[in-house]
Amino acid sequence: MILYLHGFRSSPQSFKARLIAQRLQALGRGADYQCPQLPSSPQEAIALTARIAAQASPDELTLIGSSLGGYYATWLAEQFGCRAVLLNPAVKPPRDLEQYIGVTTAYHSDQPFEFKREYLDQLTRFAVARITRPQRYFLIAATGDELLDWREMAAHYPAARQRIIEGSDHGLSDFSEHLDEVLSFCGIAPGASR
Repeated sequence: MILYLHGFRSSPQSFKARLIAQRLQALGRGADYQCPQLPSSPQEAIALTARIAAQASPDELTLIGSSLGGYYATWLAEQFGCRAVLLNPAVKPPRDLEQYIGVTTAYHSDQPFEFKREYLDQLTRFAVARITRPQRYFLIAATGDELLDWREMAAHYPAARQRIIEGSDHGLSDFSEHLDEVLSFCGIAPGASR
């Protein structure tokens, strides 16, 4: 199973989430993919994704987390002992998201949601100071990320497999160029279908 965790203000309609879903569908593996809409509460987001993750054994599960979803994926990977692909992951979201306290909207809808101050404390509870078993992790970080510092990401995942992309952006608009490598890490041969 591949469980995709989208970023802050994002959704299952994000470019990367849809691209992965389309590719897995084409490979006959669409049933092996889940990408839920994450609640704005970190505690609720973790609870939801943990329930889904528990449906697969650790060796059959790969989490793919983008931005804030990468932060969640790291905590979940440590709890479940599964693989995780991290796409421009947030490393210190309590610091980075403080400016977003209040009511805002998601990128793919006009639906307002509230990001509450208490969510910063919830985020702090899911911090992973140091990853264990770095071979379970694959970091993709862009030097052109306009929101988060790729050097902070690289330092947070020492000894993990890392693909540092020169340029690009926070949303990894060139993600299609890296999708086969991601699927291979997930244990799916990109050219083979069921």
